[in-house]
Amino acid sequence: MADKEKAAEHKEHVDSVDYGEDEAAVGGDRAEDSAVDPELEELQKRMQEMEKEAQRLRELEENLSKEPKDGGNSAESDEADARSIYIGNVDYATTPEQLQEHFKGSGPINRVTILCNRYTNHPKGFAYVEFGTTDAVTKAQLLDGSMLNKRPLKVNPKRTNVPGVNRGRGRGRGRGFYGYPPRGRGFRGRGRGSAFYAPY
Repeated sequence: MADKEKAAEHKEHVDSVDYGEDEAAVGGDRAEDSAVDPELEELQKRMQEMEKEAQRLRELEENLSKEPKDGGNSAESDEADARSIYIGNVDYATTPEQLQEHFKGSGPINRVTILCNRYTNHPKGFAYVEFGTTDAVTKAQLLDGSMLNKRPLKVNPKRTNVPGVNRGRGRGRGRGFYGYPPRGRGFRGRGRGSAFYAPY
């Protein structure tokens, strides 16, 4: 009988020891989980920030797609060119106010532009006048050959520049060979000018 009681007490002691080990193991797992939690939270925060950034980029792309293309600006530029004239042989001392006074009889003037060299800021000898209506362009052409500061002005409708189109071919007449110089003896063009085409 005593042996049975000792065996029972021993079993209870072993069970209590095992339980303690299991409890310690569970406690260790909980400690590890608590140590890992801050890293998981940091990763979750980064993921949320990345999702917000992606959403912001999508909204920007949508806004850009809704904006009007450059076609509107080019149409406005073409319309302004249709209301403008080119004035050549302008005296270097001529002011925008003098040009405005000279062409004010043709119609309302929006803007007078005298082209200058970007490096020296000296006038190039030609200008543009933008009118408020296209009818004024027709009237302004009647002043072709009129005198301003002792110079006859050349008045023509302003040409619209087309991107990608080279306008140099029509300007080299009488100035020599256009493009690459020919092999052999120099090529002398018809009329005045140097032996080879000089674009500037």
